[in-house]
Amino acid sequence: MRRLTGQLLAQASSHARLRPSPSASPAAVRSAIALHLRPALSTAWRRQHGQQRHDFLSPQRKPYLTASSSPTADDRNATSSRGAYPPLDADGRLDPSAFPKLPFRFDTGVALFAKRAPRPFPPPFLSPPSGSFSDALSTHDRSRDRRRTYVDGHRIQGFTNGDDAVFASDYFICANDGVGAWSTRPRGHAGLWARLIVHFWATAIFEDAARHRQRGGTASSYQPDPVAHLQRAYHQTIDATSAPHNQWLGTTTASGAQLHYRRKTETPPSAQNPAAAATPTATSNHDNSPDPDNDPENSDAVEPLLYVTNLGDSQVLVVRPATREVVYKTEGQWHWFDCPRQLGTNSPDTPRACAVVDQVAIREGDVVLAMSDGVIDNLWTHEIVEKVSESLESWRSGAGRWPGPGRGGGGVGLAGEDEDEEGVGGGGGDDDDGGMGFVAEELMEAARAIAVDPFAESPFMEHAIEEGLASHGGKLDDISVVAALCRRNDG
Repeated sequence: MRRLTGQLLAQASSHARLRPSPSASPAAVRSAIALHLRPALSTAWRRQHGQQRHDFLSPQRKPYLTASSSPTADDRNATSSRGAYPPLDADGRLDPSAFPKLPFRFDTGVALFAKRAPRPFPPPFLSPPSGSFSDALSTHDRSRDRRRTYVDGHRIQGFTNGDDAVFASDYFICANDGVGAWSTRPRGHAGLWARLIVHFWATAIFEDAARHRQRGGTASSYQPDPVAHLQRAYHQTIDATSAPHNQWLGTTTASGAQLHYRRKTETPPSAQNPAAAATPTATSNHDNSPDPDNDPENSDAVEPLLYVTNLGDSQVLVVRPATREVVYKTEGQWHWFDCPRQLGTNSPDTPRACAVVDQVAIREGDVVLAMSDGVIDNLWTHEIVEKVSESLESWRSGAGRWPGPGRGGGGVGLAGEDEDEEGVGGGGGDDDDGGMGFVAEELMEAARAIAVDPFAESPFMEHAIEEGLASHGGKLDDISVVAALCRRNDG
């Protein structure tokens, strides 16, 4: 079988960890919830992960009845404060001008492949044309609008890909992997859960930046807090999917990267020092730090900084194409083999208790990937690095050809409500215009080729065999890729 022979990963201590990895089996969760246990797959897995098995899909338990999912007063206040909705651009997407002028930005591209035709969103999130006899026979005037989805009167951000959902913008990218087993349950809709988490998470981040800017704050005084925003998104999704006569069940992983910056002289707190690592202000920019808004000539004194948030087994991977090395990648969080930590119905996991945040210093020209497990279950890390580096070189040499935005990579593509969307590929600017769309497309196609090959060797197959399970070929799954190139913000 193939073995991982790529570049060695940087040690975990080289990145500032704002939130430590959660304990394997919290006593509070065990004492509050009657867990449905199944036999362990192997002694090795139990010894390595120490996780007990939670039956998320058990119909005998009430959804959301967990010790850690009860919202605090701060959570309820955050959930109810929706008055300052962030600005939208002409296409109804979140406008990056909500952020104070940051010295760096992302060029982004998205590629999607769904293992099966995605389910349309149910009302009230999607309202198809009425079938009343009193309506006009032709509904062509509403053919575009009927596929656009809404929540709380606002268009839902991001894109759906089977049970996955992704979001791409100048300063924030994410990929959520909905648990497809919910499709066999009454009122189960993991794709809806994944998309709503994406929407509310991105909206909270943009809203926080917009409020900071409205108060006269500058880029140097802006401090990201992605876990707080994910916690808010989690409770807003519960509210949206548990209204009377509108209960929809599901769970999803969450993985995202928010782009910020820091002074080059700053040193992240040591991961071995929990007190320092738990204090976000330990690496925040001070009042005397260079502010690109007011002192652009000193912008060379700063470097891009990622706030990477992970809960579950989706992955954020930072690739340095110039040297073909891995700068950083997230570590998966598991309850047991093939059952990651997840947010939603019956799950004991919450962002506040389980999400891990790392600060990762990167460079201009680095490529940040947010991917669902459809990629990492079919490609080894060194294969991902090679494909990204080769694709970017091919694009810059003029040999690469990109099918254009919104194609979805030749699979069954986006969910029905988004089939007419433009600009899914993202990207833009100079010689890399569309380059990230091409990189994402190439990576998605490489993963898809393994996923549909019954004779291929894949990481998932090897891990399953290590657990004593019969497995062969790739893993057919939803494949979602968001590729983002870090570059100087000259706009």
